[in-house]
Amino acid sequence: MDYKEAWDYQDKLFTSVLDLKVQNRKADLGEQVPTPNYLLFCSHPHVYTLGKSGHEEHLLLNEEGLKAKGATYYKINRGGDITYHGPGQIVGYPILDLENFFTDIHKYLRLLEEAIILTLAEYGVNAGRIAGLTGVWLDHEAQVNPRKICAMGVKCSRWVTMHGFAFNINADLSYFDNIVPCGISDKKVTSLAKELGHEVPMEEVEEKLKKHIATLFEAEITV
Repeated sequence: MDYKEAWDYQDKLFTSVLDLKVQNRKADLGEQVPTPNYLLFCSHPHVYTLGKSGHEEHLLLNEEGLKAKGATYYKINRGGDITYHGPGQIVGYPILDLENFFTDIHKYLRLLEEAIILTLAEYGVNAGRIAGLTGVWLDHEAQVNPRKICAMGVKCSRWVTMHGFAFNINADLSYFDNIVPCGISDKKVTSLAKELGHEVPMEEVEEKLKKHIATLFEAEITV
């Protein structure tokens, strides 16, 4: 799905949840309507996105370079610096009212990371966290060759979330050479396919990931 199209759809759902929360505050207790929660999985054509705390110089391509790579570029309203989205990547956009779960944005990010970590464990890949760096990493303990396999950047307003994570499955990692990924210049990026030495069915990974998200958030996911 085109990045802008997905962003607009996210924003529509995000705004609808916020509007419902405002209506509920004005309504009598018996007239309040439960807020819905959404989990979107998709992939995008080649695109670079820059979070509101990012630095434009971390994109190493000019307009002509972007065209040559068949990529687009957006400044967006999530946290974090610059990242890449493209084919072979699972991009997850949870649009959740955290008041339905817990009101702790740090716990929210850690649970998303944990879902990725548990999914990778099913493929025999040991992943984890590096202190002070959001996302999921390999070689996170010894840090001889630390490499990021999943980037995260979220927005939260009135405990409603949007944006999310980018999980490299079969992604073309050469596109990361055109940025300073998440503003981190001394660490590499990897994918599940690179670590295993072969491509992995995207839908298979999505099902495993969805299962872990549902368990960690104590939720039932319906289509």
